[in-house]
Amino acid sequence: MLKGFRSFILRGNVIDLAVAVIIGAAFVAITNSLVTDMINPFVAALVGKPDFPAIVWHVHLFHPMAPGAKPDATAGAIQVGRFLNAVISFLLIATVVYFGIVLPMQKLLARFDPPAAVDSPATQVCPQCISDIPKAATRCRFCAQPVLPPPSGEQPPAIPAACG
Repeated sequence: MLKGFRSFILRGNVIDLAVAVIIGAAFVAITNSLVTDMINPFVAALVGKPDFPAIVWHVHLFHPMAPGAKPDATAGAIQVGRFLNAVISFLLIATVVYFGIVLPMQKLLARFDPPAAVDSPATQVCPQCISDIPKAATRCRFCAQPVLPPPSGEQPPAIPAACG
């Protein structure tokens, strides 16, 4: 039981996954810093708000409050700015992952894995009934007409021969 667990843990893909999670967590911290420290001030200069998290929509609640209770400032507040920060972070991470990992890997695999050669079909067309029959057949299984094999792997024309 422990031997199987040890072989599972020491397999390459489990260790690679652990490294990927750790690097991903560090990358998220860098991306969040980029969004909050560099992109937000630039957008804030354009929009006029000091920061994205400052963008809040307030929904007025229509339920009665207890007598003497103070209204909660966060009740009914929709944090639009925090959502925008999360969207920008996600788009940055997705862009880096696609252009930094997925696209180069696709190009690398395409370079090492050449396109498969197109094999000639294993069938030919019967000139009498235009049915697909095996290339090695000497007689059509549908109309029983004798069939000559096509020269050099070419398909015969799909026009039926004239009957006499």
